[in-house]
Amino acid sequence: MASSGLAKRGNGYLGVTEPISWSGPTEFDITKTHELEKYLADAGLYESQEEAVSREEVLGRLDQIVKVWVKKVSRAKGFNEQFVLEANAKIFTFGSYRLGVHGPGADIDTLCVGPRHATREEDFFTELHNMLAEMPEVTELHPVPDAHVPVMKFKFNGVSIDLLYAKLSLWVIPEDLDISQDSILQNADEQTVRSLNGCRVTDQILRLVPNIQNFRTTLRCLRFWAKRRGVYSNVAGFLGGINWALLVARICQLYPKALPSMLVSRFFRVYTQWRWPNPVMLCDIEEGTLGLPVWDPRKNYKDRLHQMPIITPAYPCMNSSYNVSSSTLRVMTEEFQRGHEICEEMEANKADWNKLFAPYPFFEAYKHYLEIDITAANEDDLRKWKGWVESRLRTLTLKIERHTFGMLQCHPHPGDFSDKSRPFHCCYFMGLQRKQGVPVNEGEQFDIRVTVEEFKHSVGMYTLWKPGMEIQVSHIKRRNVPSFVFPGGTRPSRPLKAAGSEGHTISKTKSSSLVLAGKPSDTLSGSCDTHMADDSSTRKQLAAGTPVGDQVVQGSERCSPITMTSSSASSLCTKEAEGSAINLVGNANGILNVTVESRKRKHVEDTDSNSIDAQRLAAHSAKLPESVGMAGSGIIAAVGPGNCTASLCSKEAEALAIKKITSGSPTNLASLPEGLDELELFEPQGQDKDFDGVAGGCSVVSSAAKDAPMQVGKLHDSSKNEGIEELEPAELSAPTFGGPTASSSNTQRKPLIRLRLSSVVKAADKSG
Repeated sequence: MASSGLAKRGNGYLGVTEPISWSGPTEFDITKTHELEKYLADAGLYESQEEAVSREEVLGRLDQIVKVWVKKVSRAKGFNEQFVLEANAKIFTFGSYRLGVHGPGADIDTLCVGPRHATREEDFFTELHNMLAEMPEVTELHPVPDAHVPVMKFKFNGVSIDLLYAKLSLWVIPEDLDISQDSILQNADEQTVRSLNGCRVTDQILRLVPNIQNFRTTLRCLRFWAKRRGVYSNVAGFLGGINWALLVARICQLYPKALPSMLVSRFFRVYTQWRWPNPVMLCDIEEGTLGLPVWDPRKNYKDRLHQMPIITPAYPCMNSSYNVSSSTLRVMTEEFQRGHEICEEMEANKADWNKLFAPYPFFEAYKHYLEIDITAANEDDLRKWKGWVESRLRTLTLKIERHTFGMLQCHPHPGDFSDKSRPFHCCYFMGLQRKQGVPVNEGEQFDIRVTVEEFKHSVGMYTLWKPGMEIQVSHIKRRNVPSFVFPGGTRPSRPLKAAGSEGHTISKTKSSSLVLAGKPSDTLSGSCDTHMADDSSTRKQLAAGTPVGDQVVQGSERCSPITMTSSSASSLCTKEAEGSAINLVGNANGILNVTVESRKRKHVEDTDSNSIDAQRLAAHSAKLPESVGMAGSGIIAAVGPGNCTASLCSKEAEALAIKKITSGSPTNLASLPEGLDELELFEPQGQDKDFDGVAGGCSVVSSAAKDAPMQVGKLHDSSKNEGIEELEPAELSAPTFGGPTASSSNTQRKPLIRLRLSSVVKAADKSG
């Protein structure tokens, strides 16, 4: 089945809309691109020729191993020698290696495609695993068969390999197998479809960009930038490799003749203005003929809850960024804005690439942090425990958002740290701040004890738990951040400046408190009092590169931690499912549509009638057909081929075109509700009248409990591995596969936290 994006090649462009600009590079673009390429090379982002050859040898050796493996499996299952001779398996690559943007030491994402008689559980994770375990070249072999996308991780001659398995319905795998054909998915199980999706999406991206070399340089640049700014991590709720690839590919479609320096600038310009949750798409969504679920917020309730949809271009089209939360979206939006401002400065020769790639000072950006420490009995246990906890961390962000009605925002650090003085130890950090623009009231308090207990309970569901696997959660202030998180283990010195000199206020009378442990009255005051009024301004200063004046006091003073072992995890308070079905307006062929009348009205609002460029754009719009299908993207093409020539593509016209593309239609997804955790579903189980006591084996603390009843339900058993929440998902997999339909319940679930936020409590009472 041909992609609709590919079909449009005959119309002169790729993608769901026409390009914003067909302009070629200027002398400035050429110069800046050479500077960028040199910067990336100097930063060590390109592997050596020797390493490239080594990777090719490893892949060739791995392909030979799976061919031997499938013949061995065929013989063991009683097939005749002729069949054994013809039996075959094949290795494909995907991800950064297939895209050509991998760096030195990067993992190689690989897929083993096998015949129908070679099973995943018995043959791949047992027989092939045993073969690899016996090879001296293979080290750190770690199978994860229960993951959403089952994977076998190992190193082969020092090269890191992530190996997936896809069992096709074919008896014999041909050597020239083309997995881009939709027929390859016929009769495939869910794990196979998810595993194949990686290769299919990667290959489709390369087909849908107008210039692969410019795409690769731009993507390499943006990946490096995202890692430096701390927003590269799918598991932490930011974006992973495939997400950044799709975002960059869309910019390449919108500026098909631009060089990488201009593509980087336009990347920030476009996504700074993007109206999320309008989705980013490289081609139309195809329903397909196999009946597999695709991303469609009209039909799938959970699709309406996605904060930052970035849709994969291969059937079945899915949202690759379902991990993004409102907190991580906020962080990325601020970083897009910072990148845009620096690119503007670069065009005025007031900044260089060094400023764009400056590392984000995470431990100076906030006054308050959550520290999550994990320990294990040995190195092997720690590696397994760490992988499990990492896959759960983003649920802590979602729970805090939900339980505080978005008033307490989280910024998870995408990396982990280790205290070398403690054996088999690892820790993670989350920055905390109040939601911006909300007044701070006297004695305001966030009680997230139950939230943390829920998180620990979900972590405690680890089926491979062993003695020694422990987790501890603590609230710490900026001055008490441990020294081992800083380069060289030395805390950087910061100058003392007058309070308020950098534009943020410091208040002693109005404070917000955060409760993590102790009795309900034990707010973190005194040595651990929590004031969250100035974190937003602090973060903005750091994002802009401005130093923040706040004296750092050395010390290790902390608040009482919350410690648990998996074996002693308490039962969870259960919750009522929330949400009601929300209807979207759409036509039969696309997710959203907009009539030409609404488009003309938008032109009237956004266009200066005195502008020659604007008049030309308006004239172009008048020639459009009566209805403009949006192909599921919520996007309007403002300019078309030949209409954005050198004479027309002024900055004003380009700005108008970007606004049209990023704003979407009046029926976009922005009106959908926020806050429902797409990772966990709860079953309604009635009400508990004893709101100040124990419900479901867990103490419920709520300032709203006396005024309104609290819905109590039963939490799904996480050990059943339902949905994506149980184990770390692959970036290319779907959040659900044939997931539940929209809930018809209109009941709002009450927060299981202590909140002294009068406005929030009143809102909760009204919704209850």
